[in-house]
Amino acid sequence: METIFPPFDPDDEEGHRPRLRQVRQIPIRLILPNLVTLLALCAGLTAIRMAIEARYGEAIAMIVVAAVLDGIDGRVARLLRSTSRFGAELDSLTDFVNFGVAPAILLYVWALDEVRSLGWIAALVFAICAALRLARFNVAIDNPHKPDWQANFFVGVPAPAGALIVLLPVYLEYLDLPHGRFTAPVVLVYTIAIGLLMVSRLPTWSGKKFGARVSREVVLPLFVLVVVLAATLLSYPWHVLAAGAVVYLAALPIGWRAWRKHEREEPAPSVPGNGS
Repeated sequence: METIFPPFDPDDEEGHRPRLRQVRQIPIRLILPNLVTLLALCAGLTAIRMAIEARYGEAIAMIVVAAVLDGIDGRVARLLRSTSRFGAELDSLTDFVNFGVAPAILLYVWALDEVRSLGWIAALVFAICAALRLARFNVAIDNPHKPDWQANFFVGVPAPAGALIVLLPVYLEYLDLPHGRFTAPVVLVYTIAIGLLMVSRLPTWSGKKFGARVSREVVLPLFVLVVVLAATLLSYPWHVLAAGAVVYLAALPIGWRAWRKHEREEPAPSVPGNGS
């Protein structure tokens, strides 16, 4: 396989550089997933700008767009068989900006600045937890002997979900919840709590295998359901986002109980040499 981005050690004392293989034409299928990732990065950076300009609704919309694109780029890469280490690294850096930096800045400008340095510390904790969560995900080594059911779970809350649920206080304000003197302290504690959930060992639903195969009878109702959900999100965005965040938080104990149930039902590994 040709290497488009070969490794290079800038600290090589002798200054030797690997010979680069010239690639005159690159298939578009190798570029398309990275373009989707870059579009997601543009959405995240735009969210930061909107937050600084106090256009919080538009900033949240950009983060939602980034989350949708983040869910697409990996699937497009696998569908086109164009996964690469370059794409994985770009996706990780993009996720840190979109789901670590952008929500932290939005929350700080929106409310956390009212408690000054403590609010900035909370924003830093959330962003750092997102970075640690992504780094742990990148270095995780798949165990070939891991049971199939573990593929349905993440370790800790994933970064995109963490970014969307940490903005729950902003959704509630758009639903006419008053922004009072205790808003900033509550948001401070809530922001740190969500950051800690991202770096925790709590098993959460991944949804990777959900909907991988659907029966022929479900296809048309599924289309209708997706259209209804999209129309509801566009018509009542704050209701849908707030309800989604609350449902996700409420489902965390259910995911943990499902993990524990699978662990109890899993047969114990046989130890060689114990035969009578």
